[in-house]
Parts: sequence; C-alpha cells; structure tokens
Amino acid sequence: MSRIERTFAELKKQGRTALIPFITAGDPHPEQTVPLMHALVEAGADLLELGVPFSDPMADGPVIQRASERALAHHVSLHDVLEMVRRFREENSHTPVILMGYLNPVEVMGYEDFATAAAEAGVDGVLTVDMPPEESHDLVQALRSHALDPIFLAAPTSNRQRLEMIARAASGFIYYVSLKGVTGAANLVVDEVARKLAEIREVTDLPLGVGFGIKDAEMAATMSRIADAVVVGSALVGIIEENVKEPDKIREKLHGLVHEMRVAMDQA
Repeated sequence: MSRIERTFAELKKQGRTALIPFITAGDPHPEQTVPLMHALVEAGADLLELGVPFSDPMADGPVIQRASERALAHHVSLHDVLEMVRRFREENSHTPVILMGYLNPVEVMGYEDFATAAAEAGVDGVLTVDMPPEESHDLVQALRSHALDPIFLAAPTSNRQRLEMIARAASGFIYYVSLKGVTGAANLVVDEVARKLAEIREVTDLPLGVGFGIKDAEMAATMSRIADAVVVGSALVGIIEENVKEPDKIREKLHGLVHEMRVAMDQA
C-alpha cells in the first residue's frame, strides 16, 4: 500500500477529508521550501503538493505563474526539487508528497531516470498537467515500476469515455479541476461540482480531490462534504507573494490559513 493510499484509507476510517496544500518549490527562496512544507503539515495538511517551477505554466493563473518566476530566478531545477523532498523526508516519513508540474523537465531527465530519482527522494505521486492519458503509457509504466502514483486531472468538460480512460491510467487519487479556467480563476458552483464527482465515481473507486478555486476555510469546508480531498494552491501562494519582502511572516500566515481550513473541514 502506497503512502497516498494508506493516508486516504486512514482518513476514510476517521470520516475526514484530506487537505492538500500546494506551494511552488523554491518560492520565495529555495531555503524556505522545506521549512514551509513542515509548517503545512503541522497546520493540518494530510498530503503535500509541491509545484515544479516551469517557464510556461499554462494551467496556472497569474499568482502561481509569478511563483514559478520567483523560483526560476533562483535557478531552481527539477533536481533541486527532488533534493528538497529528500531533505523533507529526513524528518517526515509519513506525509505523502506529490510533484505537480509540466512534462518538459521530466522529458529532459528521461522517464526512467526521473522515476528512479523521484522514488529515491521520497516522492509518492506525480501529476504532469500537460500529459494527456492517451499518451501517458510510457511515463505511467516508469512511475508504477517505482511504486509512484500517476495522478491525472479530470475537468468539467471530460465526458464518460475520457473519464474511463483517466481512471485506467491513474492511481492514488484523481484531481478534479472544479472550474473551467486556470488556477484561482473564479468562484465555484458547488452543485455542479457535486454532480460531476458523482459522474466520476461511476467509473472509479479512487479518491477524488477538488482544486482550482478553493480560496478560504468556508469553501474548503463546503468541498469537504462532497470530495475526498480539498486542494488549495493560489490562496497560499498569494500569501507568499504578499510577504516576499517579509519572509519571516510567511510561515505563520500559511500555517494560519491551513489550520483554519483544517478546523472548518473537520467541523463540516
């Protein structure tokens, strides 16, 4: 049983929904990433999603795009991100870590070399935003050969045939993009999300995470009633951006928002 599978199984027994915060590796500075990862866990995160900086993050809104730019200004590479995970694992052996990014850096490293290095570093799952399931066979095979979960996105526009294809390729969980647009773009319509999650559950038993629009504790609590996981990214990255010149405040403020979400979700 993978760390991701075990975490979801334990949460299900407890009747709780997973909270998955996202930050971009290397933002605002490479030396802050690992301490921030620990702070997120302390605040109540069940899994962590770590963004791999990329020069053209086309699925991301302006907030996360600028996070990539800040990280790339420090020359943060995929190798650096894997080293950050390895350092995180020195103190935390139980919290799953998912890398979220784009295919190009993985292609450059090579699927097999990437999967080997990711597994050795302590990565649990990989979400490559621009890798469609119909072209994913070689990458999925490499990941699974090293006990890494390939995680795929499902969208409001995904039809039944495509959902079945995603379900066959994915493991760990499926990430439902809860709105049409980029990260942090708009307000969610809860009934529409609930209907789509029910449709996805007809084709898979995998846990379903919801992201791309969860901005506060109230929305996190609302989504926790219908999803197996709540993913929050832009709201946290926005805090980092607002406090770039006062980095000592970042940890406290990230901890505060994630803790608020955790409490609200548990109460829901």
